[in-house]
Amino acid sequence: MRADPRVVIAATDFDAGLFDMDGVITQTAAVHAAAWKQLFDAYSEERVRRGLQGYAPFDIDVDYRRYVDGRPRYDGVAAFLASRGIVLPRGSPDDDPAVETVCGLGNRKDAYFWERVRRDGVQTYPTTVALIHDLKSAGVRAGVFSASRNAEAILSAAGVVSMFDARVDGVDAERLRLPGKPDPAMLIELARRLRAAPSRAAVFEDAIAGVQAGRAGGFRLVVGVNRSSDAGSLLANGADVEVRDLGEVAVRAAPP
Repeated sequence: MRADPRVVIAATDFDAGLFDMDGVITQTAAVHAAAWKQLFDAYSEERVRRGLQGYAPFDIDVDYRRYVDGRPRYDGVAAFLASRGIVLPRGSPDDDPAVETVCGLGNRKDAYFWERVRRDGVQTYPTTVALIHDLKSAGVRAGVFSASRNAEAILSAAGVVSMFDARVDGVDAERLRLPGKPDPAMLIELARRLRAAPSRAAVFEDAIAGVQAGRAGGFRLVVGVNRSSDAGSLLANGADVEVRDLGEVAVRAAPP
């Protein structure tokens, strides 16, 4: 058990832990935020050059959490542009990144993200990895969820893809027609794959939309991982407890 943990999870009360990928397991939330800013700021400049109205720059601290964090990529594009009074055709997922559609811009953002990953690699949060090991050692299954269609590649690059008993990602969501967060559908599907009722599962999330999904899905415990300075924002949106890092969470094993 970690020294002076804020949260103690009793293994007798849980069958599974469900972990968001970006910002909880992998240190990729900042990479995504930088790619989103690159996309939206460049698109505003393009509009100005063409004689169209530009808009206020993308604010990583405010706009990232409010409009794109935890959402499927194309939904994030549409939500942010709508906040600036811009509506584009949805387009198709196979749109070229140069095409001016929601999907085209989303694909451009994806290209920016992978440029950064190829250059810098993918790091994990060691405290999250340690918590997952502790849960599994105590007999609690572990699953990972992400809106990204590239989740397997990211987890593989980070060297942790084999740690999980089940995964639900953007590929699954598209195939099964699962709505994105804050709808709990992806979390409920992951719990099903982990053979755990939501009432016997914990969710670990850093996004507002994600903790809202955990609360809406009836999960026993929703742990908000708030690495930003906006303390209390995850509690206000449905988290049972808010921590700065999962090193503040410990596991109490079942008695022999």
